[in-house]
Amino acid sequence: MNKPEFNDERPLIMHIDLNSCFATVEQQARPMLRGKPVGIANRRTDKTALITASYEAKKMGVKVGMKVRDAKVLCPDLVVIESDPSKYRYVYHCLLDIMKDYSAHVTMKSIDEGVIDFHDTTADIQGRDLVDIGMEIKQRLKDEIGVWMRCNIGIATNRFLAKQAAGLHKPDGLDVMTPANIREVLGSLKLTDLTGIAHRNERRLNSVGIYTPLEFLDADPVVLQRIVFKGVVGRWWYDRLRGWEVDDLETDIKRVGRQYVLESFHLTHEEIGQRLHHLCESVGSRMRSQHKAARGIYVYVKTVEGGYWHASTMMQLPFSSDQTIHMLAHRLFDNAPDGLKEIGIHCYELQPIENPQISLFNDHIIQERQVTDAMDGINKKYGERTIHSADTLGTGLYVKQKIPFGGTRYL
Repeated sequence: MNKPEFNDERPLIMHIDLNSCFATVEQQARPMLRGKPVGIANRRTDKTALITASYEAKKMGVKVGMKVRDAKVLCPDLVVIESDPSKYRYVYHCLLDIMKDYSAHVTMKSIDEGVIDFHDTTADIQGRDLVDIGMEIKQRLKDEIGVWMRCNIGIATNRFLAKQAAGLHKPDGLDVMTPANIREVLGSLKLTDLTGIAHRNERRLNSVGIYTPLEFLDADPVVLQRIVFKGVVGRWWYDRLRGWEVDDLETDIKRVGRQYVLESFHLTHEEIGQRLHHLCESVGSRMRSQHKAARGIYVYVKTVEGGYWHASTMMQLPFSSDQTIHMLAHRLFDNAPDGLKEIGIHCYELQPIENPQISLFNDHIIQERQVTDAMDGINKKYGERTIHSADTLGTGLYVKQKIPFGGTRYL
């Protein structure tokens, strides 16, 4: 039996988005900032890019990614605050705990947005109207975190449409998308308003005469698959727009890395090496938290003149300790040019960490693993970098932990 064109089941997917999350959290924590334009940056300098802007700032034209100096031209009263990851992690975990009260099937897409799948939750929860649950979650955010907290909620039959619904009426909306109103909703949007349709995909669609979301909805699946997207992705888009789930996928981690824009262009090679060592410790901790070891390591630098240098190496055996990562990275970095403005490292060719079998020939590997595990345990219990290399003493004043937008593995 062929499935119907549109998924007309009861909408049981809820997308929750704490829009302008970091700025809103700062306004919650500092009442004097409420109602004022606020921008969050990882470093409070005029050349730093904003990672979040409050709704008050957005109304003045301030956008994420804009340099602080440019944002202040548009909004002279902009209050720029250096990011405070501990606050944002706290709110992330509060939101996660609230969401888990309604279903065991919760997926956090980033630090400020997540999805609740109500398909296999309890009968009591399934018997409730999801709009009522959405309003309840909004109130719980205010009661359990603070009165200034707001979220956008979308409800639909799949993750894609639920996310689209959550973006319809910011900053505090709640919308449901169904086959009954999908044409009306899509008719109010542009192609680039659709999640996953940036300018490259927009050009692909334009090349076959598709200029609006409604034309996209009405497109022939064969055209989408064979001409526009040249593969199964075209069929996924056809189904996605009709409420069928194609995005319920878990992807394995491929690489772990960190980069750092130097706080000064006049640091010595040794001082830059200390900051690279700090990055190595951070990458090692992240990688081990996912129970992964690597076989490859890649180091890059960017110069003040705009140049790019990189080097990499592959090892026969996997590695995961901070000591080994630093040793390999340092060897590569010794050949880097001078006049640097940014450094970075990532480990790749990841695989699960395996416990080495005890033998006369790998006792040193076992000992290194035991020491590393003990250090990770202490840092987890008492805070990041409670134990770290003496070489990186003081680098934490500059190389601060950033909040990842693309995932929540390290939260």
